[in-house]
Amino acid sequence: MAGGISQDQARHDGGIQAQSFDRVNAEDKRIINGRADVNQLVPFKYQWAWDKYLAACANHWMPQEVQMARDIALWKDPKGLTEDERRIVKRNLGFFVTADSLAANNIVLGTYRHITAPECRQYMLRQAFEEAIHTHAYQYIVESIGLDEGEIFNMYHEVASVREKDEFLMPFIETLTDPLFKTGTFENDQKLLRSIIVFAGIMEGLFFYVGFSQILSMGRQNKMTGAAEQYQYILRDESMHCNFGIDMANQIKQENPELWTEAFQQEIIDLFRKGTDLECAYADDTMPRGVLGLNAAVFKDYVKYIANRRLAQLGLPQQYPGVLNPFPWMSEMMDLKKEKNFFETRVTEYQTGGALSWD
Repeated sequence: MAGGISQDQARHDGGIQAQSFDRVNAEDKRIINGRADVNQLVPFKYQWAWDKYLAACANHWMPQEVQMARDIALWKDPKGLTEDERRIVKRNLGFFVTADSLAANNIVLGTYRHITAPECRQYMLRQAFEEAIHTHAYQYIVESIGLDEGEIFNMYHEVASVREKDEFLMPFIETLTDPLFKTGTFENDQKLLRSIIVFAGIMEGLFFYVGFSQILSMGRQNKMTGAAEQYQYILRDESMHCNFGIDMANQIKQENPELWTEAFQQEIIDLFRKGTDLECAYADDTMPRGVLGLNAAVFKDYVKYIANRRLAQLGLPQQYPGVLNPFPWMSEMMDLKKEKNFFETRVTEYQTGGALSWD
């Protein structure tokens, strides 16, 4: 229609200018290139996405609810932490303070525009909010213990092991945030699928997931306990982000099997191997000598173990045979339903809005 907007375009973009008012059938929905109205959440087709949205809403937390007094005292004590431990904390924060902002940009400015399943869009809106909370948490830790903000926030420019991970990710952000990028062709649909896999499987599922083990390991030694508690909450959020993205990628594969070529599968494997190498280089940089319970060699085993898990979730062959999980305690960090002294920390059985008193 000359000078106007097509019905399909209006539906895809979430506009209100569509000229037809046909009711949506669940079977008409698709993750990408769907023709159903993206404004109509129901009837559900992707119940798994809606369930993840509800679970995420029940996980709500805010950084300032976590007490940082012990961390502050420990950091100010010249003998509280070794130089190697301080290096781990600063390098870890240096990566995460900007990485979650990159993740949010990728969702808000990129992926969300191209997903046509409203159930998935609903979860992604919640995910974007959680990325903001995570960035807030890292800033809260940096501010609380009095780190040099310029040093920490510029590590992704100035420290090679941090910069190289971000540079690896940037092309996949730029592809989807390009305002001229649109799905609907074989090439572009593969680009979208590739980006979703990189962000869910490598960024959130490898760089983030594995990186948390450093601060959580210190927390297990009763060091930086406030920071470790926040990382524990972030780990649960990010684990769900990872699983959601992989579920979405697998659904796209199912709906568009022509995209999952042998060449494309090998490309994904190669990207995982590259991501694993970058995380191993980061281990050497952050732990040149190692600290109690944590060193570069053990960390690298965990990187490879998690890479194998992510590949398996995507239906791809594992690349690091025989690697065992050196951190079985990480699975315990996913379970926050533990009784804690109310006066020592926040209650970890999160409340939903319906359970709160508004008096």
